Amino acid sequence: MVARKAASSSPLQRYQEKRNFEATSEPSAPARARARRGAKLFVVQKHWASRLHYDFRLELDGVLLSWAVPKGPCYDPAKKQMAVRVEDHPVDYADFEGTIPPKQYGAGKVIVWDRGTWEPVGDAAKGTEAGKLVFKLHGEKLAGLWELERISKPGDKQQAWMLFKKRDEWARPLAEYDVIKALPDSVVAHPLGLIEQRERRTRPTPRASASELDLAAAVTAPLPAKLEPQLATLASSLPTSGNWTTEAKLDGYRLLAQVDKKRVKLLTRNGHDWTYRFPLLVGELNHLPLSSAWLDGEIVVLKDGIPSFSALQNAIDGRGNKDIVFFLFDLMYLDGRDLRQVPLSTRRALLAPLLETAGERLMYSQDFDVPPAQLFEAATGLGLEGLMLKRRDAPYESGRTQTWLKAKARLRQELVICGMTARAGITGEVGSLLLGYYDGNKLNDAGSVGTGWDSRTARDLWKRLLPLEIDAAPFDTPLKKPGRWSRRAAGSERWVRPTLVAEVEFAEWTADDVVRQASFVGLRLDKDARSVVREAGTTQAPEAEPRLKISHPERVIDASASITKADLVRYYASVAQWMLPHLKNRPLALLRAPEGIGGQLFFQKHAERTAMPGLTAHDRELWPGHPPLLTVDTADALLSAAQMNTVEFHTWNSTVPHVSKPDRIIFDLDPGEGVKWSHVQEAAVLVRTLLSELDLQAWLKTSGGKGLHVVVPLAPRLEYATVKSFSQSFVRHLARTIPERFSAVSGPANRVGKVYVDYLRNGKGQTTAAAFSARARPGMGVSMPIAWEQLFDLKSGAQSNVQTAREYLSFQSRDPWTEFWTSGHSLAAAIKRLP
Repeated sequence: MVARKAASSSPLQRYQEKRNFEATSEPSAPARARARRGAKLFVVQKHWASRLHYDFRLELDGVLLSWAVPKGPCYDPAKKQMAVRVEDHPVDYADFEGTIPPKQYGAGKVIVWDRGTWEPVGDAAKGTEAGKLVFKLHGEKLAGLWELERISKPGDKQQAWMLFKKRDEWARPLAEYDVIKALPDSVVAHPLGLIEQRERRTRPTPRASASELDLAAAVTAPLPAKLEPQLATLASSLPTSGNWTTEAKLDGYRLLAQVDKKRVKLLTRNGHDWTYRFPLLVGELNHLPLSSAWLDGEIVVLKDGIPSFSALQNAIDGRGNKDIVFFLFDLMYLDGRDLRQVPLSTRRALLAPLLETAGERLMYSQDFDVPPAQLFEAATGLGLEGLMLKRRDAPYESGRTQTWLKAKARLRQELVICGMTARAGITGEVGSLLLGYYDGNKLNDAGSVGTGWDSRTARDLWKRLLPLEIDAAPFDTPLKKPGRWSRRAAGSERWVRPTLVAEVEFAEWTADDVVRQASFVGLRLDKDARSVVREAGTTQAPEAEPRLKISHPERVIDASASITKADLVRYYASVAQWMLPHLKNRPLALLRAPEGIGGQLFFQKHAERTAMPGLTAHDRELWPGHPPLLTVDTADALLSAAQMNTVEFHTWNSTVPHVSKPDRIIFDLDPGEGVKWSHVQEAAVLVRTLLSELDLQAWLKTSGGKGLHVVVPLAPRLEYATVKSFSQSFVRHLARTIPERFSAVSGPANRVGKVYVDYLRNGKGQTTAAAFSARARPGMGVSMPIAWEQLFDLKSGAQSNVQTAREYLSFQSRDPWTEFWTSGHSLAAAIKRLP
């Protein structure tokens, strides 16, 4: 018997109607919402229902506003977690722990995972109504600034929101700290104080006390008036032996701090005094428990938990100065003792405790005692520039040394600005920068860069460079051929005195010793132009990529982006290990472009056309009445196809061992005319939500074109006809339920302003662009698997392309589709439940 219904006006009516309080121990709702005095409560309950999820609840107006968060909260601002708004709960529910009996709503175990108080930023009621609620949490596990943002329409049947951490002193990258894994238990059974929790998360690892350290090499001496920093040498490969410690390579400005009886100086690597720029850092350095010292470190601005060089530049002279953080990694002098001959490990052991009580702008640069190759992968996965590797037993030596190495994940270095061109049609803005580097005393042409800035930066560069203008090129060696770059033509150059330095990312050094596909990162106001030399390149990870001799490597495949055949083949070589699981044993069709994507294109599905070494041609009996099917099962086969001008790889939904029984369903979200990208993103969330209601888990990838692919893994049990029929019914139901957003009918006229969900790809013999396949369209976008949490960071379905995809993958700490391969669903229950 269900308890008596609450009054129809009660916000708890839905809560009351869903539960039988004679069967469940959950608290019954009062007749009216009951407000409490004092600070507002929040609670997160870990709930093992049909699937584990986290119930996130905020007290407001006498009830607990509630969201179901499948993956739980995360301290990483880059991780936006899906949160589905559910019925309001009574305030008494905040204390509920127990087991909801079988066959009852929400059946399963519930614990209080976290609890505390919260405070809204602004009007909470208005924020909730508007779909944007920003708030601070003061819990035993969760703290700091958070946001809930609605992504569905207010009137939609199911309210989809996103929960994510705002950037503040509590934010932490997921790879560094996963609160869900670190603290899985109930705070009722295992209470953990907030102060203790913060110390556990933010304090450096305890070190030996000064009395326990070997300081035999320390020299009693007065505080040095000047000190030049130690510099690192670019490593061509990661060390596999030796006594090395490893730190993250921070993307900022190097600073040395001199403290002399509470007088602080902040000096750049070239000795320029920047003390006046950072009064907040000076104040915190003054409060360190020391009398005199020299410290070495890097200033950065963290954006979503990762150092951002452009954000640092904007902050140095702007209002964002308060966001600058000083990461300290070495201590060369302390209270009357020169430590430069003391081993690095000892110097850092002295540094760490000095920072335990430091302010929020002084941070200890953590070191990691793990194999460099393993950390290199993790660092690039976080989007860091690379690693710093230092010999633990080495002294501190001014100048460039071999005991400090820098391992770069990307081609990036400083180059001297030697000239500029104007932006076409715009007065007072730079269109490109003409670059150089020193080889001994000779200044060499290094090509140009024409991207990486906005209009504001383009104007700033113009103003800085115009007073430096000179009549002739400043190079000491002959100019490279003009006109090579799209923004550089003979006679358009305006040359400047080579005094400013730019930080530049680029694809490679060409055979002519100029940078290719360069992008401006920022000015290096801390660098002396005369010190800029050409560096060797990136650091090589231990894995070797498959290689193939390329015929006609110079052939242009996509003129709009200057992509050559060599670029395309190298791309497929670089992603082979990621792509092969999506190709192996799966019949396919190859889209070939012998004349480039602007010429004639044709599909090849069988072996009758030009043979490609390495591809597998299967027995005709596999698909009677058709020529032999082809599969790409190895890296050699993949590169062989690319060598034969294959641009796109399209695969079946089944594999050779179960060729008539698909092991996946694909819903291709194809936006019609006038559809905003944000609506495509929301459409993917809605498709996922409906699938979830059918107990079907979905994975996501971009199409490489305009749309997205939502993919459901299946156990290969049903025939194609059954699976296609289900997908058709699903899409028609979706279009009936939300007709203003979705169309189930193909054709441009039927999808104007709507997203067409293509189910036809689920028939036998039908194919879809495989994950990591390039697309034969201008720009050559790539179909890229992504995590659902990354969806709202995308700008388009072709965000990754042949030129950028490999770099993007180097930033990923793990494959977002790892669990896809072991998650095959049965469709039987979903077929019955689908209206």
